[in-house]
Amino acid sequence: MSLTRHALREEAFQVLFALQTNPEADLATIYRSIPHHDERALPDYVRQLATGVSERQADLDEQISGLLASDWTIDRLAKADLIILRLALYELQYVDEVPTAVAINEALELAKEFSSDQSRKFINGALGRFEKENNL
Repeated sequence: MSLTRHALREEAFQVLFALQTNPEADLATIYRSIPHHDERALPDYVRQLATGVSERQADLDEQISGLLASDWTIDRLAKADLIILRLALYELQYVDEVPTAVAINEALELAKEFSSDQSRKFINGALGRFEKENNL
């Protein structure tokens, strides 16, 4: 059974969340810790998202910092919100086959599942600002 793109994003979120909460781990270790997956069996899109976000994390975090209110810093964000924003910004910029509206909507769906309603509104505002500033 093949997973939907949404389910693949959920898995990528979980991989990135595990990496964020255990900085000593590497992606290969986390992939092996996912039930029913070994690194070779991990769906390509999960690997693409997790690896891409990890490799570009510094740039993505810089972009996120630029979207925050002047009195906020990135370290004040909840881990889940930060990872959702990283995933969305990665998809918006580096995954050509994902339309802007889909990337934003998927981020909001992840926020519904893994964060709060207030955070969902914040994520929507931040991604809307990014979309407008970058003419997406």
